[in-house]
Amino acid sequence: MSLALRDSPLVADATRERIKEHAREIGYIYNRRAASLRTSRSGIVGVVVHDIMNPFFAEILKSIEHELDRSRQTFILSNHYDELEKQRNFIDTLLQLGADGVIMSPAIGTPASDIALAEDNGLPAVLIARSVEGADVPVFRGDDAYGVGLATDHLIGLGHRRIAMIGGTDQTSTGRERYRGYVVAMERAGLEPRPEWRIAGPRTKLGGFDAASQFLNLPEKPTAAVCWNDLVAIGLMNGLARAGLKPGIDISVTGYDDLEEAAIATPALTTVWNGQREVGRQAAKALLDRLSGIEVHGDQDLITPELHVRQSTSAPK
Repeated sequence: MSLALRDSPLVADATRERIKEHAREIGYIYNRRAASLRTSRSGIVGVVVHDIMNPFFAEILKSIEHELDRSRQTFILSNHYDELEKQRNFIDTLLQLGADGVIMSPAIGTPASDIALAEDNGLPAVLIARSVEGADVPVFRGDDAYGVGLATDHLIGLGHRRIAMIGGTDQTSTGRERYRGYVVAMERAGLEPRPEWRIAGPRTKLGGFDAASQFLNLPEKPTAAVCWNDLVAIGLMNGLARAGLKPGIDISVTGYDDLEEAAIATPALTTVWNGQREVGRQAAKALLDRLSGIEVHGDQDLITPELHVRQSTSAPK
């Protein structure tokens, strides 16, 4: 009976459902906590990200859930909103619950010692989207420098010479890598990536919308913008349109992540696919492998991004 109630694959589907139905009829609830004392596994995995409202993380989580479901694992989700203490409280809760492991996009300022503490207390960790210097755990993310380089090269190839980069922060590995990709591409083409052409900070639609006025007031106004992500790019295009300009014609705009919304935006957004579904799948698989005793090296596994050209980019007027 216990095998069926904990969704063991050793029990046939029809038998498992029949036993579960009988358990519900007699009011029996499977005690996962008591079972974990016998098996040393709780069947619980923690997942903590910056903000689930960002569709980028929603796509990653969908893949994580699908992969964990295949192994009958349940996950508990938390948003840390880049608040380190909130992340630490969640990790403490996972340790108290006896969770099997954690998949995390670490908050800004996460020290390697926090991850080592979890590992030392029997909570194996896998990182997604961001890395932490000195943390010897697997990391799965897109190759951010290469991806932004693709977008910048595309704009340069169209004839743009004054290109701004909007969004992101040097406080995260992702922010540093994406800015590096922009700088390298500009310099490779013999162009100067002027500091004033970087508008750091925005990561949301509202942030991109608000950045439009700052962008339009830049000295020697750029003819194109490489944006931190699709949300910033769509917000910027709305801000440009509000100012009477036509995105994709007057100003070229690129995004990053290739969210579902990018293809149906007006104009359709030229963006970089960042492999978020593959990031989620590989991260969940790596954690499950670790729980099964399979050695997983603490390397960064970089997904190769792809440029998807649409209507928001054209030659400068």
